[in-house]
Amino acid sequence: MDWLKLEIYIPESHFPALQKALQSADAGHIGNYDSCLSYSRVKGTWRPLQGARPYIGEEGTVSEAEELKVEVNVRIDKLDSTLRAIRNVHPYKEPVINVIPLYAFGAR
Repeated sequence: MDWLKLEIYIPESHFPALQKALQSADAGHIGNYDSCLSYSRVKGTWRPLQGARPYIGEEGTVSEAEELKVEVNVRIDKLDSTLRAIRNVHPYKEPVINVIPLYAFGAR
């Protein structure tokens, strides 16, 4: 298993910065292509607990907002640098970044 898929939830306003960060970390590099990713609009919900300082929303109240779900493949040896790059541009204190092992991908 050499590849992972990342799912990143982020406000649409921060997508261009995320795209650049992923490119700088070489995430989404597949064969003779780079900057390969997909995204879709989703609606997220969360409730900030006591002591939270949310980017959006108020403590104790369930919030709901449009976000983008960004999916990108990354080689396992680039995971740490990619996660750092994402966190450097992500506005959330605790961003949701799912790391999923890929046993195979592509049409080979």
